[in-house]
Amino acid sequence: MRKLSGKVALVTGGSRGIGRSIAERLARDGALVAVHYGSSEAAAEETTAGIAADGGQAFTVGAELGVSGDVEKLVAGLDEGLAARGESALDILVHNAGLNFMGRPIEVLTPEEFDRMVAVNVKAPFFLTQRLLPRMREGGRIINISSVSTRVASSGGSIGYPLTKGALDVFSRTLAKYLGPRGITVNAVGVGFTRTDMTADALADPAHLESTVGRTALGRVGRAADIADAVAFLASDDARWITGTKVDVSGGVNL
Repeated sequence: MRKLSGKVALVTGGSRGIGRSIAERLARDGALVAVHYGSSEAAAEETTAGIAADGGQAFTVGAELGVSGDVEKLVAGLDEGLAARGESALDILVHNAGLNFMGRPIEVLTPEEFDRMVAVNVKAPFFLTQRLLPRMREGGRIINISSVSTRVASSGGSIGYPLTKGALDVFSRTLAKYLGPRGITVNAVGVGFTRTDMTADALADPAHLESTVGRTALGRVGRAADIADAVAFLASDDARWITGTKVDVSGGVNL
């Protein structure tokens, strides 16, 4: 029996990059996965098709985060997808969707950019969790994808994104205590330098790549599967006694 058989999971930003790898891994472990996407329905459908081809179960949910009515639209799509499969409750909630205006030090980051990151990285996870808590089963799992940038100062002075992820870390710890009586664990995953389509341009620069690898104890750039495997562990019963913590999945950046 696979570790997550009978479980239902929602992965925000699950159509590409780290989110896609998480969705694939949870499905491989037996969960029915709702793959959320913000803009590319085609990418989400490709993800669910790949999961189905691998013997898993998944469906797509579309909703742009960080805009008015985002949570309502996402929850409505989730309910519709679950009802079509005879489900209504949720076991695993992975807040993966995020926004980063890279290379934007304090001198140039605009109020609009800052507000947009807060809306996607903090406000959306907060109010989506609020809406979904009544339908989360006892003993459920909430996993917040955070960043190593909350403990490592950016050499380029980029501060907005780490601020939002720091807020998500506080959210994780406080929610873990609050939901403890229900047996629901809440943890964050601190992601380091990981090769995705979002980081492809930066890592295409040989000097940047060399610097990145040089700052990482394990001597390579992370892969999406590295993060997905850690999330799958936290989602499983093996992690039943872990809550309110942040797991550093960075390969040892700046130790």
